Amino acid sequence: MSTLTIRLPDNTTERLKTLARSRGLSVNKLVEEMSTQALAAFDVELRFKTLAASGDNAQALAILDRLDAESPATH
Repeated sequence: MSTLTIRLPDNTTERLKTLARSRGLSVNKLVEEMSTQALAAFDVELRFKTLAASGDNAQALAILDRLDAESPATH
């Protein structure tokens, strides 16, 4: 496991602490979970772009359908 040191504005740090407490997590665990979510979204985007470049429209549309099903309603 690695250690990562980041600099954040004091206000951001306090807000992250508040969010972590509200979820019953440490700040470390909160950032780990948020990083996992961001990387998963990046992986999906990369896979979509790869499939789109290969011209496999059916697979690309299937990914979009899954994303729509998993995303909260925006309306």
